[in-house]
Amino acid sequence: MTAQLIDGKHISQQIIEQVKLRVEARHERGKRAPGLAVVRVGEDSASRIYVRNKLKACERCQVNSFSHEVPASTSQQDLLALIDRLNRDPAVDGILVQLPLPDHIDSDAVTDGIDPSKDVDGFHPYNIGRLMLGLAGLRPCTPRGVMTLLQRTGITIDGKDAVILGRSNIVGRPMALELLHAGATITVCHSRTRDLPEKVAQADLVVAALGKPHFVQGSWVKYGAIVIDVGINRLNDGSLAGDVDFEAVRQRASWITPVPGGVGPMTVASLLENTLQAAENRDPDSS
Repeated sequence: MTAQLIDGKHISQQIIEQVKLRVEARHERGKRAPGLAVVRVGEDSASRIYVRNKLKACERCQVNSFSHEVPASTSQQDLLALIDRLNRDPAVDGILVQLPLPDHIDSDAVTDGIDPSKDVDGFHPYNIGRLMLGLAGLRPCTPRGVMTLLQRTGITIDGKDAVILGRSNIVGRPMALELLHAGATITVCHSRTRDLPEKVAQADLVVAALGKPHFVQGSWVKYGAIVIDVGINRLNDGSLAGDVDFEAVRQRASWITPVPGGVGPMTVASLLENTLQAAENRDPDSS
């Protein structure tokens, strides 16, 4: 068995095109374009690349983007003051503060400072709470992107046993909620989980979000399983690798996401969906 690839790059382009058409429809009704403010603190090279990709995607969709680059020495008070100004700016529908933040800044305080209606990352406790309850809201981008990949590929989630590797607030925990609402039975594994290979071997669906290159071995994966690799790790030679041993796992899985070109592009596409959703929530007559 050789797994079929889930092409996140192709599906993300479809999503971005759909967002573009909806933005154009807003223009035809005399509505303004959605606005996304992206805040980057410091000079982290990976963050610079991620922000650049997000701004390019905004341009493709005719979404207005506002880039705010502040030095790493910026105080938490000054960063929260910037966020407060963006909260009150009527041209801004979505606010994204690119992680990671410098050690002297409390990322939870920053998340809490964002207006939940503009929290297009979907990390605010208000939006996570709505996700927990199965209510409509701005959903965390990467889990939302994974769900879109599964749906667009025609994969049925209902009734499947799903194992999530990683319990972060960004991916692991909201991913568990997304899959639970879709009818899967969930096991969330982490650094203290015992007999990890045995737990993975029982899964119909594996979502790897550990940040450890090639961690998931082919022998762990059940034949016919669906494997979603959220990890993106820079190796010593400059290449990118996911959290699963791709070539080995591909020989056992039925579906698998590549790295790069799998989940990563979907995170950006989901961000744009959230930004448009935030604009339409603020302007109900536009939908």
